[in-house]
Amino acid sequence: MAPRLLGSLAAFAAFPVYLAFRGAPSFMEVVAVAWLIAPILLSYFLSRTGRYEMAHVLSSVALVGLVMLLSTMSGGIQSFAAVWLIAVPLEAALSASRRVVGFASLLALAAVATLIGLTQFQMLPVVYSGITTSHALVGVGIGSAALYAAGLALGAQSLTQTSASLLNAEEDRYRLLARHMGDVISRHRRDGAVEFISPAAEGLFGVAASELAEHGLFERVHVADRPAYLTALSDAARGSQSCDVEFRVRRDVAREAGNGYPGAPEFVWIEMRCRPLETIADGTTRPQADVVAVMRDVTDRKHQEYALEAARAAAERADASKSRFLATMSHELRTPLNAIIGFSEMIVHEDAMQIDATRRKEYAQLINDSGLHLLAVVNGILDMSKMESGTFEITPEPFDPRPALINCCDLLALKARDNGIELVTTVPDDLPRIVADPRAFKQIMLNLVSNAIKFTERGGSVTVSAEIERERLLLRVRDTGVGIAADDLKRIGDPFFQAGKTYQRRYEGTGLGLSIVKSLVSLHGGEVSLDSKLDVGTVVTVALPLKSKSAPMADNVATLTPGPRQVMTTDRVRKSA
Repeated sequence: MAPRLLGSLAAFAAFPVYLAFRGAPSFMEVVAVAWLIAPILLSYFLSRTGRYEMAHVLSSVALVGLVMLLSTMSGGIQSFAAVWLIAVPLEAALSASRRVVGFASLLALAAVATLIGLTQFQMLPVVYSGITTSHALVGVGIGSAALYAAGLALGAQSLTQTSASLLNAEEDRYRLLARHMGDVISRHRRDGAVEFISPAAEGLFGVAASELAEHGLFERVHVADRPAYLTALSDAARGSQSCDVEFRVRRDVAREAGNGYPGAPEFVWIEMRCRPLETIADGTTRPQADVVAVMRDVTDRKHQEYALEAARAAAERADASKSRFLATMSHELRTPLNAIIGFSEMIVHEDAMQIDATRRKEYAQLINDSGLHLLAVVNGILDMSKMESGTFEITPEPFDPRPALINCCDLLALKARDNGIELVTTVPDDLPRIVADPRAFKQIMLNLVSNAIKFTERGGSVTVSAEIERERLLLRVRDTGVGIAADDLKRIGDPFFQAGKTYQRRYEGTGLGLSIVKSLVSLHGGEVSLDSKLDVGTVVTVALPLKSKSAPMADNVATLTPGPRQVMTTDRVRKSA
């Protein structure tokens, strides 16, 4: 616009000077000057409306109108001005619009055809029919048209150069954004192959962007997440909506590990939003459209989600544990308390009820047994609380496990015989000494054997065995009892949990027996495993190290001196099961 405005303003300023020297102008001179100042009007139109293509159309119309007027007055198609019709499509080319160029070309061709027809049929104005075009005017016409075409060429070159500069500047801005933004921008084919990926991928995946080209990124996607990754890209290529997917990608860790080797690779969670890159006018995608995707690291968010899920599960377990505690304790506490209150009231009113000395002694024994049972329940709860809080301590010392095992079985032999259950003990004579807490060891065995007897029907059997495997003592308690369902097996050992429905209580107990066993074994650095089938039986295996991890370091284990420890009586252990 600027050169044409300058030319127009120069022509407008020179026209009075021209009149001063030339005198009254002819019609053709007035038309020529009017055309020279026409860009001022077109620039005003463009500045007011912003319609760039329409401004070019009006400019083409003005130029063709001037050439037609001059040509009809000076010989038609043979006029010196007719050559200017060539400049019409050249001028329209500056608009960079095919529609404007096509319109200008058709307009110029129509003007040429009109001039040929007027000349051929001698339809030119009579007043100018006698004008003969001189060689000087032809030269002026061709020369001016050539100069104007040269100006258009320079304008086109300047426009091209400006467009290239703007494009380079725009590319530099996008390159700067792509390099420094945290998100990764990528372009994919429908099969997932990467055609382009921004440099930010190096920081996200720990490798050069070139290694992620083609199927390099796909090979780093976790095997389990590859179908979701490819499905999202395929859906985005076929549809017009964006697709979101989360998947894991292997990232190479640049840091050095302690052994001098590169750190092991890790998987990070990536969120990818993808959509088709190319669309047509109606908004639908082409059948094989590429996909542009934006990826970002959401590992921290996933960890937070996992933490929230774990907290929710822990809260649910705590709530379930509370419900089990209330359901279990309401029964375990009410039963002995009812016995204590009832029998004590009978003793208080012994005169009215005529209770003899033998009956009074029996009632007193029942009250004592109920009180001991309550004490055992409360002690079990307190011990479990200490174990969960980490304040329960053991004092390991060397001892022979065989006599302890036989003693535990002897203590429960009467209970097994009363229930009609065969108790078998298979313990080798050459078991080595172990370093553990003897009282905790006895409590483990008493709880396990008591549970096995309690859940075995009359006529069944309970087998207790021991053996040495590597540096561990394996204790097994096998019964032919009711067994445990697969759904309950994974929850056995939770505090206050008993297999089966809580409110359909068939067996007495608080559900703390195996919980205490697991905690005591864990304090010794051992392991507990269960294998059970319904109506077949259960096998509980306890693996204790020959030297407890809690034992003090000493050159000679025989010199270890027992210290203060938790004391739990045999009766209390038997009843807590």
